[in-house]
Amino acid sequence: MGKDYYQILGISKNSDDDEIKKAYRKLALKYHPDKNKSPGAEEKFKEVAEAYEVLSDKKKRDIYDSYGEEGLKGGVPGGSPGFNGESFTYTFHGDPRATFAQFFGNTNPFQEFFVFDDSFQGEMEDPFNSLFSRGSAPSSKKQDPPIEYDLYVSLEEVLSGCRKTMRITRKVLRNSRLEKEEKMLTIDVKPGWKAGTKVTFPKEGDQGVDRIPADVVFIIRDKPHRVFKREGSDIKYTVQISLKQALCGCTVNIPLLSGGNLTLDYKREIIGPDTVKRIPRQGLPFPKEPSKRGELVVNFDIRFPRELPQKVKNTLTEILP
Repeated sequence: MGKDYYQILGISKNSDDDEIKKAYRKLALKYHPDKNKSPGAEEKFKEVAEAYEVLSDKKKRDIYDSYGEEGLKGGVPGGSPGFNGESFTYTFHGDPRATFAQFFGNTNPFQEFFVFDDSFQGEMEDPFNSLFSRGSAPSSKKQDPPIEYDLYVSLEEVLSGCRKTMRITRKVLRNSRLEKEEKMLTIDVKPGWKAGTKVTFPKEGDQGVDRIPADVVFIIRDKPHRVFKREGSDIKYTVQISLKQALCGCTVNIPLLSGGNLTLDYKREIIGPDTVKRIPRQGLPFPKEPSKRGELVVNFDIRFPRELPQKVKNTLTEILP
């Protein structure tokens, strides 16, 4: 079972944006590690941040409502209604304080409630209720457009899946100053992922006082292969043979992406320009069903001689119909 983001925030599935913000505001303040030192508070603080980031974003929420956490983080199949025919994968950036800072406009909004002068009289105001009544972060902020990077993976990596660690450089706001920071982002490439699959790290771009950091997006690209060419979940291999081999028969060795070779016997068959051999389960995994694989499609490139002696031509004229 995946995470129930609605249950984490304590709201119903038909809650609107205001209710989502209200729930996050209350729980983020309640479980903030600077104020709540009880066991499990920090983990709860992180869960609340992730739930808010998913449910406050229409696209992520629609995917989550349709496919659950597994679909959200494992990739939505291209062509699903409402997703513009592209795959989408969400990965939580893992920094709940960044989510908190973007929401409240400050990494530590508590400090203003605990600074008093000697003339202060009366009961201290509850900082949670005071901040709660002020509303969320200013709505005038606009998010920077996504920053996209191409991530090239080999067919062998697509076959088995792999983990890629990418270094990004961004500007972060610390003590009202912008500083450069290097950060490592981890992408778990799942078996069978197609070129064009996007992995999004929300708000990992440059920070700023009056801006919402851009999402950082990695787009999966196929690294050119020296032997195979990808066609969806199938892989294509072209073997060169002579005209003599095509007419008189031969055996050909076909390399396999997973290693080793497969021998095809054409000793009793004529190979024509349109001859195709399809080898099942030797292609790439299907993105939605990694236990199933596409085909290895073998085509033949027949090398014709550039010239023939007249004697050979005469012989072929007599033999061939």
